[in-house]
Amino acid sequence: MRIISRATLLKFWRKYSDAEQPLKSWFDEARNANWHSPNELKKQYRNASIITNKRVVFNIKGNDYRLIVDVEYKIGIIFIVWVGTHKEYDKLNVKEIKYVKTN
Repeated sequence: MRIISRATLLKFWRKYSDAEQPLKSWFDEARNANWHSPNELKKQYRNASIITNKRVVFNIKGNDYRLIVDVEYKIGIIFIVWVGTHKEYDKLNVKEIKYVKTN
């Protein structure tokens, strides 16, 4: 899968260094994946929460951090929508948060 954008993860793990290795692991696994449906994704990540056909939430570093992505299965692209602490995540409306392009 192609992932847009790694820069979002990099910015986050510079602030939360304990998230770096788990996020790098997720990135490598997702990049090497070839998911064609939410069901295929769930086979690899049983603890992922499928919010809609595109929106998925991953637990990172146990349950310390959350990663929200939109997956375009037909074209093989994952858009990183948001990454943050579990406490920050609890304040979000996961269905409403939008992908924001970063530089």
